[in-house]
Amino acid sequence: MNKMVFFDIDGTLLDHDKNLPASTKKAVQMLKDKGIFVAIATGRAPFMYESLRKELDIDSFVSFNGQYVVFENEVIYKNPLKTEDLEVLAAHSGEKGHPLVHLTDHTMKANHKHHPFIEESMGSLKMVHPEYEPEFYQENEIYQSLLFCGHPEEHYYRDQFNQFKLIRWHDYSVDILPRGGSKAEGIKQMISRVGLEFKDVYAFGDGFNDVEMLESVGTGVAMGNAHPSVKEFADHVTEDVAQEGIYKGLKKLELI
Repeated sequence: MNKMVFFDIDGTLLDHDKNLPASTKKAVQMLKDKGIFVAIATGRAPFMYESLRKELDIDSFVSFNGQYVVFENEVIYKNPLKTEDLEVLAAHSGEKGHPLVHLTDHTMKANHKHHPFIEESMGSLKMVHPEYEPEFYQENEIYQSLLFCGHPEEHYYRDQFNQFKLIRWHDYSVDILPRGGSKAEGIKQMISRVGLEFKDVYAFGDGFNDVEMLESVGTGVAMGNAHPSVKEFADHVTEDVAQEGIYKGLKKLELI
């Protein structure tokens, strides 16, 4: 193994309707046929994209924006949030009426029985509103939490919680990660396992949670549908995900 390619999921592997383009599936198989190692790097939890991994035959992935790393079906790195920090977050967000969803590697639970912000945000991922279990974070390893609030209210949490890293992924929702967590850190853990360096690594992404990844790898590729500020951190910009962006980007890099 002398090269690795990491792919984000939403807006990168999956198109705007959360479908896997035929050209993307073909491109991933072409990479594997050439002996290039393929992995996923996503903000999603593992249980959210199990069917995609099976369809692409990928068993190595960076989940929760770097907090849970699996190499060839073996967990090699975990960086859960601290229970005591989540306790304080729950108190503050409860006072302000902002619900939370807590995620483990196999499920997620909400501290609100039903909230339109949760419904809207999770619906954009084609996920249903999680079940209600407010004490879930006290009894499980939580690798990522979701805070549901508008853009203006986000500043309060940034000011109050410097132990967290906040990444907005929806108009109504923000990822809560441990400070210092990122896809880049998760990739570092995986490539260290196989003896590669960042210069040997390629990555494709489109979101704000992809910035560190695109900046740190040897070759970072932003999708054409990426936010303009995200593209600034990439070495290359390919076409929109709906316009064979993965296939064309890999061809341009002469990886396939």
